[in-house]
Amino acid sequence: MKTLMLAGTALAAACFVPNAAAAQEKRQTPREAMVAEADAAAARPPVTEQAFVSKGSVTVKGKAIAYTATAGTLTIRDDAARPTGSLSYQAYTAEGAGRPVTFFYNGGPGSPTVWLHMGSFGPVRVKTDKPAYVSPDQYAVTSNPWSLIDKTDIVFIDAMGAGWSRPLGDKLAKDFNGVDQDADAFARAIARYVARNNRWTAPKFLFGESYGTLRSGAVAAILESRGMSLNGIALLSTIMNYGVRQPGYDQNHLTLFPGYAATAWYHGTLPGPKPASLDAFVAEVRAWVSGAYAAALAKGSSITAAEADAIAAQMNAYTGLPIDFIKRANLRVDLPHFQTELLRSRGLSIGRLDTRYTLLPTDGNADSPDDDPAGAGITGAYISAFNDYAIKTLGVKTDLPYRLSAREPGFSWDWSHRPPRGGTQTTPNTAVDLAFTMRANPKLKILFLNGYYDMATPFYGAEYDAAHMLLPADLNKNIRFTYYQSGHMIYLAESELAKMKDDVAAWYDEALK
Repeated sequence: MKTLMLAGTALAAACFVPNAAAAQEKRQTPREAMVAEADAAAARPPVTEQAFVSKGSVTVKGKAIAYTATAGTLTIRDDAARPTGSLSYQAYTAEGAGRPVTFFYNGGPGSPTVWLHMGSFGPVRVKTDKPAYVSPDQYAVTSNPWSLIDKTDIVFIDAMGAGWSRPLGDKLAKDFNGVDQDADAFARAIARYVARNNRWTAPKFLFGESYGTLRSGAVAAILESRGMSLNGIALLSTIMNYGVRQPGYDQNHLTLFPGYAATAWYHGTLPGPKPASLDAFVAEVRAWVSGAYAAALAKGSSITAAEADAIAAQMNAYTGLPIDFIKRANLRVDLPHFQTELLRSRGLSIGRLDTRYTLLPTDGNADSPDDDPAGAGITGAYISAFNDYAIKTLGVKTDLPYRLSAREPGFSWDWSHRPPRGGTQTTPNTAVDLAFTMRANPKLKILFLNGYYDMATPFYGAEYDAAHMLLPADLNKNIRFTYYQSGHMIYLAESELAKMKDDVAAWYDEALK
């Protein structure tokens, strides 16, 4: 009898389970039900790699080049082979034996690579030229006659948390937010692309812009240590050393000043006759900065009044900034002050990414700009054009939004860095990594591409970083510098993009000899 009672009890309990579950479901509030439904429908990054493949053609130097476009994802894994992230990329490859492959990325940190993809050397580009706001009626994607597809296969990779790149598994975005963490993720993505597409023996290049140049120094050293040597690294709008930007260091004021002078030349604020050649004018200013100006700032508060007067007078001659304004700044004019003061009499402030751009300030007495007109002027055109192109031409299918930045609320970046030699840096300088890699790989070619009107990453800073790698002469000859009358995104000006394409193409030929 006892056995029968236990069995009956169990049976009754079993019969009540569905009813209990139903009751639990009924007890769920409408809000909880909505949250559960939304969670179930959330778009998630793919662990299994995706590839949307299409075909296209572009004419470069009068020759039609057919290419295969692949928009997809690369799954990176940790050393135990567990998936940690899905990085989005867009690749363009053409037929031909032994073709190089070049990996492109923008900076930020936390920027997607939409800017390089849609502006520089891909087979299409957003149409821009003059330093002015691009209005919606002007949005256009055109075939790019200055594409590098004639010289190399091209792979654009989005940083973690930007574009369609997302963490996987138990990883969070913050796990990738740091100099070394970010560099490791890119190195793994590059290695994954090479392995997946069997490009081990292909010549390999990196092409970074802005913070992407700092990343390139670290990535190159990581790849070298993991058995993947590079043929060349192109650095567009370079900042490899953040240390010299710390308050109290005069080097940043030295770095900025040649760019101030070039900007004054462009806007016509020089008090004397405008020099015919910008290159010659900048060379003169550069020599003064490394000599008299550097010596004056090095004296700090011990500088005499007569010496300060002489330096202020020369700064005025090279920029048109008022002498009293310069002296009140202790001969050290900060960038926001320069942006608002140079054209104050015209009722304008100027850009940071590209000082050719101007903006009407809200407050004519402001000591910093309301916005950067160079960035605001093109963002709508690039993002709208890319999303339309990705869906209609590349055939991308995803419910994930294409993020313009990884900088979500609470975003923070680990700026510490451990180079191949020496102790941990609290503020990164990956020129140390680049120098280490060049010594290990003495045939590695480096190309610095610089815009005269770029005050985000001034050209004189790139020169300083390169000079302080302290390389022997036989390695220094592997470094080239080129200059353009444009800003941070040199490719916004068609004439300078055309010139840059010729320079980069010649550099590829030299690197592949």
